[in-house]
Amino acid sequence: MDLTVGPNHFFWDAATVRAFYQGVAAAPVERVVLGELVCSKRLPFWQDEIAPAVETLLAAGKSVAITSLALVTLARERKATAALADIGLPVEVNDLTALRSLPKGRAFWVGPLVNVYNEGTLRWLAGRGAVRVCVPPELPLGSIAVLARLGRALGVAVEVWGHGRLPLAISGRCYHARLHDHAKDSCQFVCGLDPDGRDVETLDGQKFLAVNGVQTLSQSTATMARQIEALQAAGVASLRMSPQSTGFAAICAAYAARIAGTLTADALSETLAAQVPSGRLSDGFVQGPAGAHWSGAPAKTRQPTV
Repeated sequence: MDLTVGPNHFFWDAATVRAFYQGVAAAPVERVVLGELVCSKRLPFWQDEIAPAVETLLAAGKSVAITSLALVTLARERKATAALADIGLPVEVNDLTALRSLPKGRAFWVGPLVNVYNEGTLRWLAGRGAVRVCVPPELPLGSIAVLARLGRALGVAVEVWGHGRLPLAISGRCYHARLHDHAKDSCQFVCGLDPDGRDVETLDGQKFLAVNGVQTLSQSTATMARQIEALQAAGVASLRMSPQSTGFAAICAAYAARIAGTLTADALSETLAAQVPSGRLSDGFVQGPAGAHWSGAPAKTRQPTV
């Protein structure tokens, strides 16, 4: 099992993006997915950093892919998606409409926003050219094991979400713009004020979700810190590491140590709790009563049910 860094979900300025990928280049990860996943309006602010980042990462021995948008709605977005095939890197598909722009037989990756829930879907994607699939983060361990086993037979590497706020939904509405009394088309890019998303609470003050522009995320940070052995036994090829704005390279190094057996689950969990945006961890989708459940919580601690 190794580590894959997924695309950044958040809106960071160019200097922050540059420093981030310089850090990733030195981190113990095998591959990196670059590009804009959430909102095409953000891309002009940092797209000039993509080519230098690719060069830096390739020089460091990393495999690199470019992501498609999670939701393609505009003509310019369709054109930009079609142009991904000409970049010369593997394309990670996060919206199946991107497939119409990829020549049949061209190898591609599949991101966690595509609903790969069963063997039939995995077989179809493999037949179309998929060589790497990050399954949706809400799958339980039993389903992961079935897909990982089939993936090995098909020659498809199966990844599992390893670290980061879970991507739960993409909308046509921009939550950040609405929060600041802006229309979506004149959002003033206020999502950049929250580099790891903005927490959302219920009316009675319970921590619930996080929003990131048009995206809904989990409020807790999902982590496979306590599930490594189970996932290795299931045949999972890689853990997907989703970027956060601080301490990310060190977090990747800690996961690599955990996989190598030189760091315990408790030690990694303690490290993460002090560094993740909300301070809350979860792993309930893999093994637990609800997605927000954390297997490392004290037995008497009441777990959230949302």
